[in-house]
Amino acid sequence: MDFIPGLKLGGLFYKEVIGPILKADFPELKYSAALIGEGSEILGYDTPQSTDHCWGPRTMLFLTDNDYEESAKKVLETLTAKIPAEFMGYSTKMDCPVKDTINIFTIQNFFEKHLTINPTKELEISDWLIFPSQKLLEITNGKVFHDDLGLSEIRQKFSYYPNDLWLYILSSQWTKISQEEAFVGRCGDVGDELGSQVVAARIVRELMKLCFILEKRYVPYSKWFGTAFAELKSAKELSPILRKTLLAENWKEREKFLSEAYEKVAELHNSQKITEPLPTKVSSYHDRPYLVIHADQFAEAVKSKITDEKVKGIKTSIGSVDQFMDSTDVLSYPQIFKKLKIWSDD
Repeated sequence: MDFIPGLKLGGLFYKEVIGPILKADFPELKYSAALIGEGSEILGYDTPQSTDHCWGPRTMLFLTDNDYEESAKKVLETLTAKIPAEFMGYSTKMDCPVKDTINIFTIQNFFEKHLTINPTKELEISDWLIFPSQKLLEITNGKVFHDDLGLSEIRQKFSYYPNDLWLYILSSQWTKISQEEAFVGRCGDVGDELGSQVVAARIVRELMKLCFILEKRYVPYSKWFGTAFAELKSAKELSPILRKTLLAENWKEREKFLSEAYEKVAELHNSQKITEPLPTKVSSYHDRPYLVIHADQFAEAVKSKITDEKVKGIKTSIGSVDQFMDSTDVLSYPQIFKKLKIWSDD
């Protein structure tokens, strides 16, 4: 059996099975149907290996508040009774603790589940800063198959950060790079090649994240980080350089390739015309013989372009949750990351 990517399978499942049943049994029902949220298929990265768990033909339905209260149970029972046991060779009995073949929500309770907010209300700065990038990617990727309720319009609200918050996050990312860019050489200079490698790997990851931010793309969770990076415009030139950085056997060679990466990213920054053009060549770190791009200059230049007074008033340069925290539990589970809102309001 040929593999059918989950998004395509879900679209066909809605078109050929779910849609016709709803039209026949609930002809007056206003709803939206989609496949968004959790799952590698939402990002378009599923493969035959993905079919071994929590994968199969499925549809998410969104009802109005009234219809959810009055009809959700009946709709689910009807669909469950009428869908075939298999669709295009795949079982419709999904054995999974976190998703089902058919899930029914209101638009509000879906967003409360995934982002802990009411999507119809104005978002605060602190809301944006505690949303993990991977969660924003999950709700803005995927597909909407049918839309009586305006789900597509609401998703558009989350398409990317508001401009001044984007500038703040971009400035914070440059700041993060500036804090370690001299350490690759310093570690190597005292004979600590392993430490130099670790720092270089950290900087490579932060440069990759910087490219996502510059190209206004949300960052996925670690499993798909490299896959998604390869889709960026900047990846064609940068990927081989970053690979050489990671594979370098000594700190001088490592610094050489990392310098090339810095310069490419600086050129990318200048091409966006966010700030006045900044130097794109590496130079010594103060009086020390370690080559850096002086990322702090980029951070300050970007920060100066912020006009929103509330964003300008943020006291730290640690950015959004993805930039200062690396816990899978925090970045994956809304009941945990929503607790950071108290912190971010301070």
